[in-house]
Amino acid sequence: MSNVQNSANPQSPSNKIEGDVQETVSPSSYSITSYNADYPVDGLVKRIQRQDIYIPDFQRSYVWKKEQASRFIESLLLGLPVPGIFLAKEPETNKLIVIDGQQRLKTLQYFYEGIFPIKSDENKQTHFRLSKVAEQFDGKGYEDLSANDQRQLDDSILPATIVRQEEPQEEFSTSMYYIFERLNTGGTQLSTQEIRASIYYGEFNQLLNELNQHEIWQKIFQGDESSRKPDPSKRMKDCELILRFIALNFAIDSYKKSMKEFLNQFMKTNRNLQRYSALEIKGVFENTINTIYQALGERAFRPRRGLHAAVFDAVMVGVANRLKQGEVQQKSLLQNAYNELLENHKFLESSINSRQMTNIRNVKNRIDLATQKFQNVP
Repeated sequence: MSNVQNSANPQSPSNKIEGDVQETVSPSSYSITSYNADYPVDGLVKRIQRQDIYIPDFQRSYVWKKEQASRFIESLLLGLPVPGIFLAKEPETNKLIVIDGQQRLKTLQYFYEGIFPIKSDENKQTHFRLSKVAEQFDGKGYEDLSANDQRQLDDSILPATIVRQEEPQEEFSTSMYYIFERLNTGGTQLSTQEIRASIYYGEFNQLLNELNQHEIWQKIFQGDESSRKPDPSKRMKDCELILRFIALNFAIDSYKKSMKEFLNQFMKTNRNLQRYSALEIKGVFENTINTIYQALGERAFRPRRGLHAAVFDAVMVGVANRLKQGEVQQKSLLQNAYNELLENHKFLESSINSRQMTNIRNVKNRIDLATQKFQNVP
């Protein structure tokens, strides 16, 4: 009997991600130095606006409430000490990447620009007026402050710790990944893909975000609307799965023992689409996901209830390999092949039933099995 929940099965698919193993990888040795710098507030805001200081986009909304933001600005106006920020210098551009301090820096930018985001609608904003602070500042924006108070704020110092890697110089991105992973002190632990999006920002990361908006893909990833429950531990998992498919599809021969390191290296080497173009990446992803949706619907990649990462990568790459021959004409036969694959003992052992789903042998075995299963589908 098939493990697949076909359209006749009334049970709704879950948006839980299964087979998502968090690997523990021993990093290389690095020589990293750090130094302290004191930045005046107005200088920080100018650097942020010029993007000389790059605030990573974690696809998370600004989380501070106006009262929190107001009290931070008030502390500076009163000359009180505030917590420092943590930055990393990127050798290629000399930009400073924010590791910790995103909320403080965005608060400064918003106050100087006179805007405050409305959490219920990312596209709307209101005027930033200080709230629930000392009487002399309450209800005021930057432009409403006295000249003396403006100078006080402009000249206030925000201490920063800047880290710089000395050796090996060519592995800056990799070491920064581990610094983000260990030293980010925000209230929420960053996901692996949030860290990648921070360090390897560029054209490829923008393309991943674009592909992630693909309607068919989101239908499959989210599953049935009624089963959706927000899961903060899955932030950017949809983007990571797309990255996983693209990397395995184009560069499986370079796969080594760690999926995390493999994805890091792929994003690093194709950061500005220098290896694989947006056209070829978008073409193979959209053609593959559309074909699978036509054959399997929203229950694709769900051998039980949750979307299974190992089933996802094998089926996606297997179908992509089949599509090199041309369009699949008989989608019902593709569904039959998928059902048979999920009953294959060797496939199950290298994916669903394995405790080492991301080792070299299992990754390549399940992709080979999927490719063989789909290659003769007319």
